[in-house]
Amino acid sequence: MSAPVERYGDALAAASRHARRWLESQQTRQVGPRLTAADLAADFGGPLPEAGAPAADVVDYLAAKAEPGLMAMPSGRFFGWVIGGTLPAALAADWLVSAWDQNAGLRFATPATAAIEEAAGRWLLELLGLPKDADVGFATGATMANFTGLAAARWRLMSNAGWDLDAEGLAGAPRIQCFVGQERHDTIDLGLRYLGLGRPTVVPADRQGRIDPAELDCALDRALAGASGADASGADAAADRSAGAPAPRRAPLLVCLQAGNLHSGAFDPFKEAIAVAKAHGAWVHVDGAFGLWAAAVPELAALTAGVAGADSWGTDAHKTLNVPYDCGIAVVRDTQALRSAMGVHTSYLIQAADGAADPFETVPELSRRARGVPVWAALKSLGREGVAAQVRGLVLNAKQLAERLSTLDGVEVLNDVDYTQVSLAFGDDATTRAVTARVIADGRVWMSGSRWQGRDILRISVSNWSTDDADVAAAVDAVRDAVAAVRTHG
Repeated sequence: MSAPVERYGDALAAASRHARRWLESQQTRQVGPRLTAADLAADFGGPLPEAGAPAADVVDYLAAKAEPGLMAMPSGRFFGWVIGGTLPAALAADWLVSAWDQNAGLRFATPATAAIEEAAGRWLLELLGLPKDADVGFATGATMANFTGLAAARWRLMSNAGWDLDAEGLAGAPRIQCFVGQERHDTIDLGLRYLGLGRPTVVPADRQGRIDPAELDCALDRALAGASGADASGADAAADRSAGAPAPRRAPLLVCLQAGNLHSGAFDPFKEAIAVAKAHGAWVHVDGAFGLWAAAVPELAALTAGVAGADSWGTDAHKTLNVPYDCGIAVVRDTQALRSAMGVHTSYLIQAADGAADPFETVPELSRRARGVPVWAALKSLGREGVAAQVRGLVLNAKQLAERLSTLDGVEVLNDVDYTQVSLAFGDDATTRAVTARVIADGRVWMSGSRWQGRDILRISVSNWSTDDADVAAAVDAVRDAVAAVRTHG
């Protein structure tokens, strides 16, 4: 017998009340948390209670005790990391996902969520200009979206090399040589490690963090030459290719490119880099955690030109589309490779009558919530023009911040602000660290310290749909005041 709906009423009413209060506080509250995890341990820890408590009381307690330890990440004044906020339609859809309580792995068992996610996937491919027959999977975040694309690459490269990965595993297998830009995100290395592919070969990048296609060409030449026993300089391979001969394919090669550098927001030159990789027979994966969304904005088309020529892509709908956690998106052109790498078939997993692929065949999980539903809601509420306007607004706010901050005495903008990232320095590293600490302690905004190009920096990430002119002004004032305080007090 199902639980009477009345049992949910008081708890849901309490949750709704506290959620509204939390969201309403974003305009005025301090961005950073007021208490630490250690401070909160006593409120949430101790012995497990012997007796339970009414559900609504639990919700009231949870909201009251957690509030001082919450970061105002939904605030338009949060610039700390590339994580975005949450659109109203996406948040409400996510509440429905929890209430529906669907395990979204099987089309047969949960046809509604499967149909919604499939529609969202088709819209994403259309919006981002990716191959319309590619598979789309909804993973936990950008890390697992990249992992999924890399897993498909591993399966295909091993298969092309004549190795049965499913039967034999990695022991004794041909080594997949992986190539990454000098300023790729560390989660690419993490995904390679998860997959047993080891450390990648690092290819030099320019001052904005963009991979150098000529250096990539040389690195791939050397890899092929080494695999064939030719001279380590790769001269033989280069000569063969310049003469029009097809590149040898004796070594499985994997190239990882980037849409949106963590510090500069820069994009790899996809046309040139992908052409080089394909000439060597490499699989190309693109980490587009927050930058892939630039493809939705016509005037930003130059940033992602050629990106559709890759084989797989990873992004995160929370970062730029602004849906709730967790929602990574993996896109893979080679559907056989993806489903072979991720899928499983057993007698108890009932396939839908139409024989279409199940959602669990495109991500590393069998059981998961229907995280693609908020993506559908966000896209439905925004439309093509709304998505473009949202991304455009993030870029314009970043440019405005850079322009206004660059006029302050002692503030240096280190990057070309072509997308949503701004990296600042304030003279020497000690001063930059002191300014960063002052900004965080002030609480009006949240920006994160980092290190880039051999210097300590204050990094600004503009990712929230709700950031407006007042938030930009507050950010400029906070940095100005922090600089003045450091100069006065050290």
